[in-house]
Amino acid sequence: MGHPDELISPRSPRVAAARRLARRNFRTKERRFIAEGPQAVREAVEHRGPQGATLIELFATVEAAERHADIVEAAVLGGARVHFASDEVLAEVSQTVTPQGLVGVCHFLDSPFEEILKAGPKLVAVLAHVRDPGNAGTVLRCADAAGADAVVLTDASVDLYNPKSVRASVGSLFHLPVAVGVPVEQAVEGLRAAGVRILAADGAGEDDLDAELDAGTMGGPSAWVFGNEAWGLPEETRALADAVVRVPIHGKAESLNLATAAAVCLYASARAQRAPGGCRSVTPSE
Repeated sequence: MGHPDELISPRSPRVAAARRLARRNFRTKERRFIAEGPQAVREAVEHRGPQGATLIELFATVEAAERHADIVEAAVLGGARVHFASDEVLAEVSQTVTPQGLVGVCHFLDSPFEEILKAGPKLVAVLAHVRDPGNAGTVLRCADAAGADAVVLTDASVDLYNPKSVRASVGSLFHLPVAVGVPVEQAVEGLRAAGVRILAADGAGEDDLDAELDAGTMGGPSAWVFGNEAWGLPEETRALADAVVRVPIHGKAESLNLATAAAVCLYASARAQRAPGGCRSVTPSE
């Protein structure tokens, strides 16, 4: 294992600095956030951004450091400062009721929206007016699983680095480009100019997802716009889309929650794009 500092005091300025990252204004000022648990910390250790290593600092109980010696060793080798920490210290810097023994301090890792457009995305999730951090993180995880090229959080959506968002992403935050604070009109205009079809997901949509799939209209580059958990998308946002699409309800359920609907929509596009003739399909060379 690496060589962490001696047991750090709960009154240490470093503990106080990490604890302040629970508040959005401090996260924004420092451009740092907290990642908790072995899965998130492992992803942070492996991630590198424009600033270099993403993980800056790691607090670990002695037990967790022994159990996850590979993570601690990689953190040390990556240049992160590693501290042994008591349960009391972990409780100070953690944002969970039952900390898992590892808490990392990380650099922000969001990408400029312009870079996402330059990469020629084929599948994008746009979170417009999404206020619940757990839902935001779960949609990000769904987008990652479906093979999306990027996620965009508009300026009306929750903070990407809210501890609940980070936990709900289960490491996917570190896997794909995410732009933040983009006005929804700018997001739509930029993606459309890049050749991406804009689909608004709404339970009252005029178009049916099954019908879209049957018509073969889903194989091209697409961006799904997802709205607020309680009241969906406002009319002015719906009006920006090329189509407003509903997920069909074949049973007796009143509706689907945001994350479930996002998973259905993103996987529908992913499958259509990988079918023959889709924008991700591979045509054998002759």
